[in-house]
Amino acid sequence: MTDTPVTRKLSEMGIAHTLHIHDRPLLSLEQAAAERGLKHGQIVRSLLFRLEDQQYILVLIAGPGKVSWSRLRKAVGVRRLTTADGDEVQAVTGYSPGAVSPIGLKQNLRILADHGLKEHEILSIGAGIRNAGIILKRKDLLRVIEVEFANLLEAGE
Repeated sequence: MTDTPVTRKLSEMGIAHTLHIHDRPLLSLEQAAAERGLKHGQIVRSLLFRLEDQQYILVLIAGPGKVSWSRLRKAVGVRRLTTADGDEVQAVTGYSPGAVSPIGLKQNLRILADHGLKEHEILSIGAGIRNAGIILKRKDLLRVIEVEFANLLEAGE
């Protein structure tokens, strides 16, 4: 079994989880869900945004939905924000793009999640390494991280 900051933290806390390492490179959310035996909405994407004051926020979105920029700005209370680039993602989270997890972050970040995370009892988050995911109960994820919920998806999603 591969050891990552995510698996170490979950093991330290006695939280049951499964590390799923894919046999081939991941090319889509659909592929990740199918190979993990999950629905699209159970795959949680961790997206890093830079705020106008040069602070960062991690946004958790379940499934393929798109973040509504206006809803995110309103929820965070800023007029401007941008997606972080790959170098920023690595520097701020400690993870490479595509492997970001809300657990075991390099620095404390405000974490904002869309209400869609509440739709499934079992979720899959980034494992901290490429082509892998952690599968765990939603209630256990919420024991490990401090998260604020908001409506963040574009209307109709």
